[in-house]
Amino acid sequence: QVQLVESGGGLVQTGGSLRLSCAASGSTFRINVMGWYRQAPGKQRELVASISSGGSTNYGDSVKGRFAISRDNAKNTVYLQMNSLKPEDTAVYYCNTITFGGRNYWGQGTQVTVSS
Repeated sequence: QVQLVESGGGLVQTGGSLRLSCAASGSTFRINVMGWYRQAPGKQRELVASISSGGSTNYGDSVKGRFAISRDNAKNTVYLQMNSLKPEDTAVYYCNTITFGGRNYWGQGTQVTVSS
């Protein structure tokens, strides 16, 4: 089992920045990919960014050039630096991990609200 705890959400004005953190605990040696998804009201959950154990990154088209994902394997933590935030970035952001065995784990979610 892997447990995920997110932090860093909040309210920010358009153009501002936020940094999300997600700390993993439990069977962390099993973790391969770590990432962030988001879900806005009435919309499907979508990939924001992910990073593999080897450091390869993948970003959703809407955040490329504005968001940056990183991870500290020693701390079992993944970060999402969000810059140039827009009102359409408003959503609940969920931390996700995929183990080497293919199991998915989710955090409880953290609200990000960008005011116009």
